[in-house]
Amino acid sequence: QVQLVESGGGLVQAGGSLRVSCAASGRTFSSNTMGWFRQAPGKERKFVAAINWSGGSTYYADSVKGRFIISRDNAKNTVYLQMNSLIPEDTAVYYCAAGIATPRSTMDAAQMNYWGKGTQVTVSS
Repeated sequence: QVQLVESGGGLVQAGGSLRVSCAASGRTFSSNTMGWFRQAPGKERKFVAAINWSGGSTYYADSVKGRFIISRDNAKNTVYLQMNSLIPEDTAVYYCAAGIATPRSTMDAAQMNYWGKGTQVTVSS
C-alpha cells in the first residue's frame, strides 16, 4: 500500500512558477513509478509527467515539455513537480499517482495504482 498526499498548490499569475510536492508513505515508494496527472473542470484526467523508480528517467506530456520538471527524493519519500512559465491552460487539480507500470511519455490514469486527493493550481491571466 502507498498513501499519497499532495501539497503546494495555489494561485499564481501567468508566467510565474509553482512547485507541488507529494509525500508518500509505504515501504514500496522507492520501487514505484511516480506520476503527475491533472484534471480541469469538466475534462478527463490527463497525464502530465512521470519518473522511474530511480529518478534517472523522466517523461512529459507535450503540453508541459520544457516548462515542467518532475523529480523525486527516495530518502524523503517525496516526488516534486516544478512548474515554470505557467499559462492559464495549466489550471487544474493536480494529482500524484504511483504504480508499477513502466513510465512512458504518454500514460493513462488506469495504469496507476495509487492516487492522492489532489491539489488545486490556478493560473490567472
